Amino acid sequence: MKTRITGHDLKALGFTQGKWMKEAITYINDNKLEGEEIETYLEQFKSPDPIALHKTPIDFSINIKAENEEEKDNVDKVINSMQTLMKTPTLVDGAIMPDACPAGPDGTIPVGGVAVAKNAIHPGMHSADICCSVMLTDFGKGDPKAILDAAHANTHFGPGGRDRDSQFRFPKELLDAFESNYFLNDGNMLQIARSHLGTQGDGNHFLFVGKSKKTGNTMMVTHHGSRGPGARLYTKGMKIAERFRKELSPETNKQNAWIPFETEEGKSYWDALQIIRDWTKTNHEVLHNSVAESLEIAIENRYWNEHNFVFKDGDLFYHAKGATPLDAKFMPDITGPRLIPLNMSEPVLIVEGNTTKTNLGFAPHGAGRNVSRTQHRKSKTGSTMQIFKEETRGLDIRFFSKEIDIAELPSAYKNAQNVRNQMEEYGLGKVIDEVMPYGCIMAGDWQKNAPWKIRREKGNNSKRKTR
Repeated sequence: MKTRITGHDLKALGFTQGKWMKEAITYINDNKLEGEEIETYLEQFKSPDPIALHKTPIDFSINIKAENEEEKDNVDKVINSMQTLMKTPTLVDGAIMPDACPAGPDGTIPVGGVAVAKNAIHPGMHSADICCSVMLTDFGKGDPKAILDAAHANTHFGPGGRDRDSQFRFPKELLDAFESNYFLNDGNMLQIARSHLGTQGDGNHFLFVGKSKKTGNTMMVTHHGSRGPGARLYTKGMKIAERFRKELSPETNKQNAWIPFETEEGKSYWDALQIIRDWTKTNHEVLHNSVAESLEIAIENRYWNEHNFVFKDGDLFYHAKGATPLDAKFMPDITGPRLIPLNMSEPVLIVEGNTTKTNLGFAPHGAGRNVSRTQHRKSKTGSTMQIFKEETRGLDIRFFSKEIDIAELPSAYKNAQNVRNQMEEYGLGKVIDEVMPYGCIMAGDWQKNAPWKIRREKGNNSKRKTR
Protein backbone atom coordinates (compact mmCIF):
# COMPACT_ATOMS: atom_id res chain seq x y z
CA MET A 1 0.00 0.00 0.00
CA LYS A 2 1.37 3.42 -1.01
CA THR A 3 2.33 5.73 1.89
CA ARG A 4 0.41 9.01 1.98
CA ILE A 5 2.45 12.20 1.57
CA THR A 6 2.47 14.54 4.59
CA GLY A 7 3.68 18.03 5.35
CA HIS A 8 6.83 16.54 6.91
CA ASP A 9 7.66 14.97 3.55
CA LEU A 10 7.34 18.31 1.72
CA LYS A 11 9.47 20.08 4.35
CA ALA A 12 12.10 17.38 3.94
CA LEU A 13 12.16 18.27 0.23
CA GLY A 14 13.04 21.86 1.18
CA PHE A 15 9.62 23.50 1.00
CA THR A 16 8.45 26.10 3.51
CA GLN A 17 5.08 25.67 5.18
CA GLY A 18 2.34 27.96 3.89
CA LYS A 19 -1.35 28.13 2.99
CA TRP A 20 -0.60 26.28 -0.24
CA MET A 21 0.68 23.13 1.48
CA LYS A 22 -2.63 21.64 2.64
CA GLU A 23 -4.13 21.90 -0.85
CA ALA A 24 -0.95 20.47 -2.44
CA ILE A 25 -0.89 17.46 -0.09
CA THR A 26 -4.55 16.72 -0.88
CA TYR A 27 -3.89 16.96 -4.64
CA ILE A 28 -0.84 14.68 -4.49
CA ASN A 29 -2.60 12.01 -2.44
CA ASP A 30 -5.92 12.15 -4.32
CA ASN A 31 -4.13 11.79 -7.64
CA LYS A 32 -1.66 9.19 -6.30
CA LEU A 33 1.35 11.10 -7.65
CA GLU A 34 4.77 9.47 -7.26
CA GLY A 35 8.45 10.28 -7.81
CA GLU A 36 9.00 12.69 -10.71
CA GLU A 37 5.27 13.42 -10.88
CA ILE A 38 5.42 14.91 -7.37
CA GLU A 39 8.55 16.91 -8.21
CA THR A 40 7.01 18.31 -11.40
CA TYR A 41 3.79 19.28 -9.57
CA LEU A 42 5.69 20.98 -6.74
CA GLU A 43 7.78 23.16 -9.09
CA GLN A 44 5.06 25.83 -8.96
CA PHE A 45 5.47 26.20 -5.20
CA LYS A 46 9.24 26.65 -5.14
CA SER A 47 10.31 29.97 -3.64
CA PRO A 48 12.25 32.13 -6.07
CA ASP A 49 15.89 32.78 -5.32
CA PRO A 50 16.24 35.78 -2.97
CA ILE A 51 16.70 39.10 -4.75
CA ALA A 52 20.12 40.41 -3.73
CA LEU A 53 20.94 44.00 -2.87
CA HIS A 54 22.83 46.00 -5.49
CA LYS A 55 26.55 45.41 -4.82
CA THR A 56 27.22 49.12 -5.20
CA PRO A 57 24.72 51.97 -4.74
CA ILE A 58 22.78 53.12 -7.80
CA ASP A 59 23.96 56.62 -8.74
CA PHE A 60 21.84 59.49 -7.44
CA SER A 61 21.92 63.28 -7.91
CA ILE A 62 23.10 65.53 -5.09
CA ASN A 63 21.34 68.91 -5.28
CA ILE A 64 22.64 70.20 -1.96
CA LYS A 65 25.83 71.59 -0.47
CA ALA A 66 26.92 72.52 3.04
CA GLU A 67 27.27 76.21 3.84
CA ASN A 68 28.81 75.69 7.33
CA GLU A 69 30.03 72.96 9.71
CA GLU A 70 26.58 72.23 11.12
CA GLU A 71 25.24 71.73 7.62
CA LYS A 72 28.25 69.60 6.66
CA ASP A 73 27.38 67.05 9.34
CA ASN A 74 23.77 67.01 8.14
CA VAL A 75 24.71 66.63 4.45
CA ASP A 76 27.21 63.85 5.22
CA LYS A 77 24.54 61.88 7.10
CA VAL A 78 22.04 62.38 4.28
CA ILE A 79 24.48 61.21 1.59
CA ASN A 80 25.55 58.18 3.65
CA SER A 81 21.93 57.17 4.21
CA MET A 82 21.13 57.59 0.51
CA GLN A 83 24.11 55.44 -0.47
CA THR A 84 22.79 52.61 1.68
CA LEU A 85 19.25 53.17 0.45
CA MET A 86 20.32 53.02 -3.21
CA LYS A 87 21.45 49.41 -2.77
CA THR A 88 17.77 48.42 -2.51
CA PRO A 89 17.23 46.06 -5.47
CA THR A 90 14.16 47.79 -6.93
CA LEU A 91 15.75 51.25 -7.19
CA VAL A 92 17.00 52.68 -10.49
CA ASP A 93 17.54 56.38 -9.72
CA GLY A 94 17.42 58.95 -6.94
CA ALA A 95 18.06 62.52 -5.87
CA ILE A 96 18.37 64.70 -2.77
CA MET A 97 17.20 68.30 -2.46
CA PRO A 98 18.63 71.35 -0.60
CA ASP A 99 16.24 70.80 2.31
CA ALA A 100 17.44 67.23 2.90
CA CYS A 101 17.88 65.91 6.44
CA PRO A 102 18.03 62.40 7.97
CA ALA A 103 14.71 60.71 8.78
CA GLY A 104 15.79 57.53 10.55
CA PRO A 105 18.48 54.83 10.70
CA ASP A 106 21.14 54.55 7.99
CA GLY A 107 19.50 53.48 4.74
CA THR A 108 16.23 55.35 5.41
CA ILE A 109 15.15 57.74 2.67
CA PRO A 110 15.88 61.26 3.97
CA VAL A 111 13.40 64.09 4.08
CA GLY A 112 14.11 65.91 0.83
CA GLY A 113 14.85 62.63 -0.96
CA VAL A 114 13.51 61.06 -4.16
CA ALA A 115 13.88 57.33 -4.84
CA VAL A 116 12.75 55.82 -8.15
CA ALA A 117 11.71 52.14 -8.09
CA LYS A 118 10.74 49.86 -10.96
CA ASN A 119 7.35 48.16 -10.56
CA ALA A 120 7.45 48.49 -6.77
CA ILE A 121 5.81 50.62 -4.09
CA HIS A 122 7.79 51.16 -0.87
CA PRO A 123 5.43 52.27 1.94
CA GLY A 124 8.40 53.21 4.13
CA MET A 125 9.51 55.71 1.49
CA HIS A 126 6.29 57.74 1.73
CA SER A 127 6.00 57.17 5.50
CA ALA A 128 2.89 57.52 7.69
CA ASP A 129 2.19 61.11 6.64
CA ILE A 130 0.95 60.06 3.20
CA CYS A 131 0.20 62.95 0.84
CA CYS A 132 1.52 65.68 3.12
CA SER A 133 0.63 68.66 0.96
CA VAL A 134 -0.03 72.38 0.62
CA MET A 135 -3.04 74.25 -0.78
CA LEU A 136 -3.37 77.96 -1.62
CA THR A 137 -6.59 79.95 -1.94
CA ASP A 138 -6.53 83.50 -3.30
CA PHE A 139 -9.12 85.63 -1.44
CA GLY A 140 -8.54 88.74 -3.52
CA LYS A 141 -8.45 91.93 -1.43
CA GLY A 142 -9.74 90.21 1.69
CA ASP A 143 -8.49 91.46 5.06
CA PRO A 144 -5.62 89.20 6.28
CA LYS A 145 -6.61 89.49 9.94
CA ALA A 146 -10.24 88.65 9.22
CA ILE A 147 -9.15 85.63 7.21
CA LEU A 148 -6.75 84.44 9.92
CA ASP A 149 -9.46 84.92 12.58
CA ALA A 150 -12.02 82.97 10.53
CA ALA A 151 -9.49 80.24 9.84
CA HIS A 152 -8.63 80.02 13.55
CA ALA A 153 -12.32 79.56 14.35
CA ASN A 154 -12.78 76.84 11.73
CA THR A 155 -9.57 74.78 11.79
CA HIS A 156 -8.48 72.07 14.23
CA PHE A 157 -4.89 71.30 15.29
CA GLY A 158 -3.54 68.69 17.68
CA PRO A 159 -4.34 65.00 18.20
CA GLY A 160 -7.63 63.31 17.48
CA GLY A 161 -10.52 64.48 15.37
CA ARG A 162 -13.67 66.53 15.55
CA ASP A 163 -16.71 65.62 17.65
CA ARG A 164 -19.95 64.83 15.84
CA ASP A 165 -21.32 68.36 16.23
CA SER A 166 -18.35 69.99 14.49
CA GLN A 167 -17.63 67.46 11.73
CA PHE A 168 -17.71 68.45 8.07
CA ARG A 169 -19.94 66.56 5.66
CA PHE A 170 -18.17 63.48 4.32
CA PRO A 171 -18.67 63.37 0.52
CA LYS A 172 -20.55 60.31 -0.72
CA GLU A 173 -18.06 59.74 -3.58
CA LEU A 174 -15.27 59.50 -1.01
CA LEU A 175 -17.28 57.09 1.13
CA ASP A 176 -17.94 54.90 -1.91
CA ALA A 177 -14.22 54.96 -2.78
CA PHE A 178 -13.20 53.90 0.74
CA GLU A 179 -15.76 51.09 0.74
CA SER A 180 -14.54 49.81 -2.64
CA ASN A 181 -10.93 49.30 -1.52
CA TYR A 182 -9.57 46.32 0.42
CA PHE A 183 -7.16 48.47 2.46
CA LEU A 184 -9.67 51.19 3.36
CA ASN A 185 -12.96 49.37 3.88
CA ASP A 186 -13.13 48.83 7.62
CA GLY A 187 -15.21 50.48 10.33
CA ASN A 188 -12.38 52.12 12.23
CA MET A 189 -10.86 53.56 9.07
CA LEU A 190 -14.16 55.11 8.01
CA GLN A 191 -14.86 56.49 11.47
CA ILE A 192 -11.43 58.17 11.60
CA ALA A 193 -11.78 59.44 8.03
CA ARG A 194 -15.00 61.21 9.06
CA SER A 195 -13.75 62.70 12.33
CA HIS A 196 -10.33 63.76 10.99
CA LEU A 197 -11.76 65.63 8.00
CA GLY A 198 -10.97 69.32 8.57
CA THR A 199 -8.05 68.67 10.97
CA GLN A 200 -4.39 69.55 10.53
CA GLY A 201 -2.44 67.55 13.13
CA ASP A 202 0.69 68.92 14.73
CA GLY A 203 4.46 69.29 14.18
CA ASN A 204 5.33 71.47 11.19
CA HIS A 205 1.78 71.59 9.79
CA PHE A 206 0.36 75.11 9.58
CA LEU A 207 -2.25 77.55 8.33
CA PHE A 208 -0.52 80.60 6.83
CA VAL A 209 -1.99 83.92 5.68
CA GLY A 210 -0.11 86.51 3.64
CA LYS A 211 -0.19 88.75 0.59
CA SER A 212 0.99 88.08 -2.94
CA LYS A 213 4.13 90.08 -3.72
CA LYS A 214 2.93 90.41 -7.32
CA THR A 215 -0.78 91.26 -6.93
CA GLY A 216 -1.24 92.30 -3.30
CA ASN A 217 -4.07 89.75 -2.97
CA THR A 218 -4.57 88.00 0.35
CA MET A 219 -3.78 84.29 0.20
CA MET A 220 -4.24 81.44 2.65
CA VAL A 221 -1.99 78.36 2.58
CA THR A 222 -2.60 75.16 4.55
CA HIS A 223 -0.04 72.41 5.14
CA HIS A 224 -0.98 68.96 6.41
CA GLY A 225 -1.24 65.33 5.34
CA SER A 226 -3.75 62.52 5.46
CA ARG A 227 -3.94 62.33 9.25
CA GLY A 228 -5.38 59.11 10.75
CA PRO A 229 -6.55 57.48 7.50
CA GLY A 230 -3.09 57.82 5.92
CA ALA A 231 -1.35 56.53 9.04
CA ARG A 232 -3.60 53.46 9.12
CA LEU A 233 -3.02 52.75 5.43
CA TYR A 234 0.74 53.06 5.96
CA THR A 235 0.64 50.51 8.81
CA LYS A 236 -1.30 48.05 6.65
CA GLY A 237 1.04 48.65 3.70
CA MET A 238 4.15 48.03 5.78
CA LYS A 239 2.76 44.69 6.98
CA ILE A 240 2.10 43.55 3.41
CA ALA A 241 5.51 44.83 2.27
CA GLU A 242 7.25 42.98 5.10
CA ARG A 243 5.63 39.72 3.99
CA PHE A 244 6.98 40.26 0.48
CA ARG A 245 10.39 41.27 1.86
CA LYS A 246 10.75 37.98 3.73
CA GLU A 247 9.82 36.04 0.58
CA LEU A 248 11.67 38.07 -2.04
CA SER A 249 14.61 39.91 -0.47
CA PRO A 250 15.42 39.20 3.18
CA GLU A 251 18.64 41.27 2.89
CA THR A 252 16.63 44.44 2.20
CA ASN A 253 16.25 46.75 5.22
CA LYS A 254 12.81 46.46 6.81
CA GLN A 255 12.09 50.16 6.27
CA ASN A 256 12.71 49.64 2.54
CA ALA A 257 10.39 46.65 2.06
CA TRP A 258 8.21 46.85 -1.03
CA ILE A 259 4.92 45.66 -2.52
CA PRO A 260 5.36 44.45 -6.13
CA PHE A 261 2.99 46.57 -8.22
CA GLU A 262 2.00 43.70 -10.52
CA THR A 263 0.47 41.77 -7.63
CA GLU A 264 -3.15 42.07 -6.50
CA GLU A 265 -1.92 43.70 -3.30
CA GLY A 266 0.20 46.17 -5.25
CA LYS A 267 -2.63 47.38 -7.46
CA SER A 268 -5.02 47.63 -4.52
CA TYR A 269 -2.46 49.58 -2.49
CA TRP A 270 -1.84 51.96 -5.41
CA ASP A 271 -5.60 52.57 -5.66
CA ALA A 272 -5.76 53.15 -1.90
CA LEU A 273 -3.03 55.78 -2.17
CA GLN A 274 -5.08 57.67 -4.77
CA ILE A 275 -8.17 57.59 -2.55
CA ILE A 276 -6.14 58.88 0.40
CA ARG A 277 -4.84 61.62 -1.91
CA ASP A 278 -8.46 62.60 -2.71
CA TRP A 279 -9.32 62.58 1.01
CA THR A 280 -6.36 64.85 1.79
CA LYS A 281 -7.27 67.30 -0.95
CA THR A 282 -10.80 67.41 0.45
CA ASN A 283 -9.32 67.95 3.91
CA HIS A 284 -7.67 71.15 2.63
CA GLU A 285 -10.76 72.24 0.70
CA VAL A 286 -13.25 72.07 3.59
CA LEU A 287 -11.04 74.40 5.66
CA HIS A 288 -10.53 76.89 2.83
CA ASN A 289 -14.22 76.81 1.90
CA SER A 290 -15.28 77.33 5.51
CA VAL A 291 -13.32 80.60 5.62
CA ALA A 292 -14.91 81.83 2.38
CA GLU A 293 -18.38 80.91 3.62
CA SER A 294 -18.04 82.44 7.08
CA LEU A 295 -16.74 85.74 5.66
CA GLU A 296 -18.94 85.58 2.55
CA ILE A 297 -16.01 86.36 0.26
CA ALA A 298 -15.23 85.03 -3.20
CA ILE A 299 -12.44 82.63 -4.04
CA GLU A 300 -10.40 84.05 -6.92
CA ASN A 301 -7.97 81.16 -7.43
CA ARG A 302 -6.82 77.90 -5.87
CA TYR A 303 -4.12 75.31 -6.44
CA TRP A 304 -2.29 72.67 -4.48
CA ASN A 305 0.42 70.04 -4.57
CA GLU A 306 1.49 67.14 -2.44
CA HIS A 307 5.16 66.81 -1.49
CA ASN A 308 5.18 63.48 0.30
CA PHE A 309 3.80 60.82 -2.00
CA VAL A 310 4.46 58.18 -4.66
CA PHE A 311 4.16 59.29 -8.27
CA LYS A 312 3.82 56.88 -11.20
CA ASP A 313 5.28 57.22 -14.70
CA GLY A 314 4.92 54.00 -16.69
CA ASP A 315 6.56 51.23 -14.65
CA LEU A 316 8.56 53.71 -12.54
CA PHE A 317 7.40 54.80 -9.09
CA TYR A 318 8.89 58.06 -7.80
CA HIS A 319 8.90 58.07 -4.00
CA ALA A 320 9.16 61.70 -2.93
CA LYS A 321 9.81 61.93 0.79
CA GLY A 322 9.43 65.68 1.14
CA ALA A 323 9.99 66.81 -2.45
CA THR A 324 7.74 69.03 -4.57
CA PRO A 325 6.71 67.69 -8.01
CA LEU A 326 7.57 70.13 -10.80
CA ASP A 327 6.61 67.87 -13.69
CA ALA A 328 2.90 68.03 -14.62
CA LYS A 329 2.91 64.28 -15.42
CA PHE A 330 2.99 63.60 -11.67
CA MET A 331 -0.21 65.57 -10.94
CA PRO A 332 -3.39 64.55 -12.82
CA ASP A 333 -5.34 67.54 -11.46
CA ILE A 334 -2.71 70.23 -11.96
CA THR A 335 -4.37 73.69 -11.84
CA GLY A 336 -1.48 76.06 -11.16
CA PRO A 337 2.14 76.46 -10.06
CA ARG A 338 3.67 74.71 -7.03
CA LEU A 339 4.09 75.89 -3.43
CA ILE A 340 7.24 75.76 -1.31
CA PRO A 341 6.91 77.10 2.27
CA LEU A 342 10.12 77.97 4.17
CA ASN A 343 9.26 79.05 7.73
CA MET A 344 6.65 81.22 9.45
CA SER A 345 8.66 84.44 8.98
CA GLU A 346 9.52 83.81 5.32
CA PRO A 347 7.33 83.94 2.21
CA VAL A 348 5.70 80.86 0.71
CA LEU A 349 7.35 80.50 -2.70
CA ILE A 350 5.16 80.03 -5.77
CA VAL A 351 7.26 78.17 -8.34
CA GLU A 352 7.26 76.47 -11.69
CA GLY A 353 10.01 74.50 -13.39
CA ASN A 354 11.19 71.86 -15.80
CA THR A 355 12.41 68.30 -15.38
CA THR A 356 16.16 67.75 -15.67
CA LYS A 357 18.37 64.71 -15.38
CA THR A 358 19.45 65.79 -11.90
CA ASN A 359 16.18 67.06 -10.40
CA LEU A 360 14.10 64.10 -11.76
CA GLY A 361 11.10 66.48 -11.98
CA PHE A 362 11.20 67.67 -8.36
CA ALA A 363 12.09 70.66 -6.18
CA PRO A 364 12.53 71.06 -2.40
CA HIS A 365 9.43 71.04 -0.22
CA GLY A 366 10.63 73.59 2.31
CA ALA A 367 13.67 74.72 4.28
CA GLY A 368 14.39 71.48 6.13
CA ARG A 369 16.33 71.14 9.38
CA ASN A 370 19.99 70.71 10.25
CA VAL A 371 19.29 69.31 13.72
CA SER A 372 16.37 67.46 15.31
CA ARG A 373 13.53 69.19 17.13
CA THR A 374 14.93 68.01 20.47
CA GLN A 375 18.45 69.24 19.70
CA HIS A 376 17.10 72.63 18.67
CA ARG A 377 15.14 73.02 21.91
CA LYS A 378 18.24 72.21 23.94
CA SER A 379 20.29 74.77 21.99
CA LYS A 380 18.02 77.71 22.88
CA THR A 381 18.69 79.83 25.97
CA GLY A 382 16.45 82.44 27.55
CA SER A 383 12.70 82.43 28.23
CA THR A 384 10.37 80.86 25.72
CA MET A 385 8.37 84.10 25.40
CA GLN A 386 11.51 86.17 24.81
CA ILE A 387 12.71 83.79 22.05
CA PHE A 388 9.23 83.80 20.50
CA LYS A 389 9.00 87.61 20.40
CA GLU A 390 12.47 88.00 18.90
CA GLU A 391 11.83 85.49 16.10
CA THR A 392 8.27 86.53 15.18
CA ARG A 393 8.40 90.31 15.52
CA GLY A 394 5.76 92.03 13.38
CA LEU A 395 3.84 88.81 12.65
CA ASP A 396 0.53 87.44 13.97
CA ILE A 397 1.69 84.00 15.10
CA ARG A 398 -0.75 81.78 16.98
CA PHE A 399 -0.50 78.35 18.55
CA PHE A 400 -3.77 76.41 18.65
CA SER A 401 -2.86 74.79 21.99
CA LYS A 402 -1.91 78.24 23.38
CA GLU A 403 1.56 76.83 24.10
CA ILE A 404 4.59 78.03 22.09
CA ASP A 405 6.54 75.33 20.24
CA ILE A 406 10.14 76.54 20.03
CA ALA A 407 10.95 73.71 17.60
CA GLU A 408 8.73 75.39 14.97
CA LEU A 409 10.17 78.90 15.20
CA PRO A 410 12.27 80.18 12.26
CA SER A 411 15.63 79.34 13.86
CA ALA A 412 14.67 75.64 13.90
CA TYR A 413 15.00 75.53 10.11
CA LYS A 414 17.80 75.89 7.60
CA ASN A 415 18.68 79.35 6.32
CA ALA A 416 15.90 80.16 3.84
CA GLN A 417 18.11 82.23 1.55
CA ASN A 418 20.63 79.40 1.26
CA VAL A 419 17.84 77.05 0.18
CA ARG A 420 16.66 79.56 -2.41
CA ASN A 421 20.21 80.04 -3.69
CA GLN A 422 20.67 76.30 -4.11
CA MET A 423 17.31 75.98 -5.86
CA GLU A 424 18.62 78.43 -8.45
CA GLU A 425 22.06 76.82 -8.65
CA TYR A 426 20.74 73.30 -9.20
CA GLY A 427 17.76 74.19 -11.42
CA LEU A 428 15.06 73.26 -8.91
CA GLY A 429 12.24 75.54 -9.96
CA LYS A 430 11.83 79.23 -10.70
CA VAL A 431 10.11 81.55 -8.21
CA ILE A 432 7.28 83.39 -10.01
CA ASP A 433 5.58 84.95 -6.95
CA GLU A 434 5.81 84.98 -3.17
CA VAL A 435 3.19 85.02 -0.43
CA MET A 436 4.60 87.56 2.03
CA PRO A 437 3.79 86.58 5.63
CA TYR A 438 1.09 88.22 7.73
CA GLY A 439 0.63 85.43 10.26
CA CYS A 440 0.04 81.75 10.83
CA ILE A 441 -1.46 79.15 13.13
CA MET A 442 0.28 75.97 14.26
CA ALA A 443 -0.54 73.27 16.80
CA GLY A 444 2.08 74.43 19.31
CA ASP A 445 3.28 72.34 22.23
CA TRP A 446 -0.05 70.58 22.77
CA GLN A 447 1.61 67.84 24.84
CA LYS A 448 2.47 70.32 27.61
CA ASN A 449 -1.11 70.32 28.87
CA ALA A 450 -2.24 67.02 27.37
CA PRO A 451 -4.89 65.28 29.54
CA TRP A 452 -2.74 62.16 29.99
CA LYS A 453 0.15 64.32 31.20
CA ILE A 454 -2.02 66.23 33.69
CA ARG A 455 -3.44 62.94 35.03
CA ARG A 456 0.06 61.55 35.46
CA GLU A 457 1.26 64.68 37.29
CA LYS A 458 -1.80 64.61 39.57
CA GLY A 459 -1.07 60.98 40.34
CA ASN A 460 2.55 61.73 41.16
CA ASN A 461 1.53 64.63 43.43
CA SER A 462 -0.96 62.39 45.27
CA LYS A 463 1.77 59.78 45.86
CA ARG A 464 4.09 62.44 47.27
CA LYS A 465 1.42 63.66 49.69
CA THR A 466 0.75 60.16 51.04
CA ARG A 467 4.42 59.49 51.74
